[in-house]
Amino acid sequence: MTIEAVLFDADGVIQRPTVDWRTTLESFVRPDQSAEEFVLDLMESEVPGLSGKGDFRVAVADVLARWESTAPMETVLDLWHRFEAEPAVVAIIAELRAAGIGCHLATNQHAYRRAIMQDERGYRDWFDQTFYSCDLGVAKPDTAYFKSILTALDKPASSVLFIDDKAANIEGARAVGLQAAQYDLDEGIPALRTLLATHGLPPTP
Repeated sequence: MTIEAVLFDADGVIQRPTVDWRTTLESFVRPDQSAEEFVLDLMESEVPGLSGKGDFRVAVADVLARWESTAPMETVLDLWHRFEAEPAVVAIIAELRAAGIGCHLATNQHAYRRAIMQDERGYRDWFDQTFYSCDLGVAKPDTAYFKSILTALDKPASSVLFIDDKAANIEGARAVGLQAAQYDLDEGIPALRTLLATHGLPPTP
């Protein structure tokens, strides 16, 4: 079936970090503590927020208190601002939309990061619709996430292409009938164009 819409993941597909966030996070604990376990604790604190449950700022504060970290709260939160979109991918999205292909953001984010992307960075202007897991109340790779998007798009699943850098998310999308392809920014822009061409995108003028 002809592709009528494309769902783009964010991290790893559209945007990438601008700092070595893991190394920076590891500096927020004492030398006698396990930096690896601290980072894992902090990453796990994000999970409820991805489905719209809890406040990420409160979760971070709890982690810092648990580890007796002296790092200022705002310094830690600033890391979630340290990312940038790849201009070439944004340009491809604009090309697809100009060709009449609906382009939508499909990303797992808590409300704190959503506000940065959607409001501060203007991601809302790049897409026809944006689907943040915190708004949907369910996160990838849960099939309910994809079903919710299909309901909003009102299109056959086989006419929608989903692009993500994680295999588990690709499997979740395929489970509901979406066409799905794995891609990572590190593969380069030509690889993305080849992926799209394989699915007949953009259409030949």
